[in-house]
Amino acid sequence: MADYRAPVEDIVFLLRDVFRAPEMWQELLPDSELDMDTAEAILSEAGKICEGVIAPLNREADEQGCQWQEGEVIPPSGFPQAYQTYCDGGWGALGGNPEFGGMGMPKTLMSGVEEMLQGACMSFGLLPMLTSGATLALDAHASEEIKQTYLPKMYSGEWSGVMDLTEPHAGTDLGLIRTRAEPDDDGSYRITGTKIFITWGEQNITSNIIHLVLAKLPDAPEGTKGISLFLVPKRLLNEQGEPSEKNSLSCGSLEKKMGIKASATCVMNFDGAKGWLIGAPNKGLACMFTMMNYERLVVGVQGLANGEAAYQGALAYAKERVQGRSAEGAKQPDKPADSIMVHPDVRRMLLNAKSMNEAGRAFYLYVAYWLDVAKFSRSAEQKQKADNMVAFLTPVAKAFLTDTAFLSTLDSQMVFGGHGYIREWGQEQYVRDTRITQIYEGTNGVQAMDLIGRKTLSAKGVLLGEFVEDIQDFIDTCEEPQQIKKYEDLLLSATKRLQKVTDELLASANDNPNLAGAVGVDYLHFVGYVCFAYMWVRMIVPLASNVDQSRFAQSKIKTADYFFAKVLPVIDSLEKKILAGPDTIMAINDELF
Repeated sequence: MADYRAPVEDIVFLLRDVFRAPEMWQELLPDSELDMDTAEAILSEAGKICEGVIAPLNREADEQGCQWQEGEVIPPSGFPQAYQTYCDGGWGALGGNPEFGGMGMPKTLMSGVEEMLQGACMSFGLLPMLTSGATLALDAHASEEIKQTYLPKMYSGEWSGVMDLTEPHAGTDLGLIRTRAEPDDDGSYRITGTKIFITWGEQNITSNIIHLVLAKLPDAPEGTKGISLFLVPKRLLNEQGEPSEKNSLSCGSLEKKMGIKASATCVMNFDGAKGWLIGAPNKGLACMFTMMNYERLVVGVQGLANGEAAYQGALAYAKERVQGRSAEGAKQPDKPADSIMVHPDVRRMLLNAKSMNEAGRAFYLYVAYWLDVAKFSRSAEQKQKADNMVAFLTPVAKAFLTDTAFLSTLDSQMVFGGHGYIREWGQEQYVRDTRITQIYEGTNGVQAMDLIGRKTLSAKGVLLGEFVEDIQDFIDTCEEPQQIKKYEDLLLSATKRLQKVTDELLASANDNPNLAGAVGVDYLHFVGYVCFAYMWVRMIVPLASNVDQSRFAQSKIKTADYFFAKVLPVIDSLEKKILAGPDTIMAINDELF
């Protein structure tokens, strides 16, 4: 089983040469000392911790899993020590608000660290990931007193954070939740109800766990308009602000899962637990979405990270495994067979994974760029443009990154043949772990409905138009060698076809209420492939004018050639499927299934 290698070189290339992040940081964060040298040092150090401390735990932690003993959750061996190392390095504070002990680093830098953390061990990475998301919600919506009390401890990693949304009968439709919040005389609330699928809802790694719980007040309106958000700590704080008395909440059981077995997925019971309102009453869903929009990008990064780790293992195996001979004649005549790298089908699978992984990495940084503009820009016009881009791209980042990552893990597993089905090689774990990224934080089908329904049809195609405008602006400002034009033409052709399909959907959507649901996933994939094509053009532009081609540059350009020739043509079938509409789906009566 190959050791995980953090893709620091590629992340640095994307930040420095593709997105020119230092220029953006200087404009958006003029008081920050962040430059490319500092960023590269941070990424390099994060890579060392992920490779040397966290990644070695991944395989055995999956075998061992978390143990539930009378309400207490025992994590896999090595996790507490690795988590302490992570916290000692200040990594949990990297993107936090400097007013409360954070470092205030932009998402463009944070995302690169997140990829390495998730690629090293996704089950471990979920713990700081959820804490980071919880701090975002608190920083945006909590009172000053709560922020002063909780954020420094959460940034330091001493306390962790989780979100409690789902209930046994209420998943996507959160308006059905039954968890209740009864006001107390001291201004707090008593939270009662059961939540399921709560990742790291219980553990003994941190001294406190801060639950962000969705619940309904006694006089709440029906549906999602009646949801409020509450902070519910595992342990109540004493006068010194330290955890003391156990709150009235407990872990009822751990889910037995397909993957991410080294993380604790808990059933959480709240029995009149003391909590505090975050934000305005009945506005909890909006507060939680502050966290969830960031988390959805990180879930996309999780998928990509697993796809990258699986590819690394498959590539190492393919170079070492000898089996059969090249169709062109023996390449290694001194050996009984050639490495399987000589077989076109093996190369096809590796290039599928490589081309999608590298485009995916560029894409998550592209989305992170817009998140940074939305957060830090002082221009109202820039902020509005960024908000629109984030709204349009977030469902694509979550769903398309994870859908393509799952395909990458499957191709990488197949490179191993029968050994890919054996646990000791690690590939089947990547398949199991990556699968959840398509499911949680809103299933990919739900993301597709969000993109086609709210972000495209309801928006009358305006958000897509702004994305297309960004592509056109980039191409118009390129002053690069002629060899770039063939890629630009393919990108523009795909973009025009996407616009044409969108126009037809806008024209016919009102005639059939099932249209959006029937073609949503295909439409999201169409948008995703155009996004990836745009990323490939942006990547090869700074490389094409380099006369002295490095191995890195050659690899990028050859992989771009593969993407445009062998991957992008899938939009042909997607276009036909979208235009076929919903009729054949809805024509089959239930009893005919």
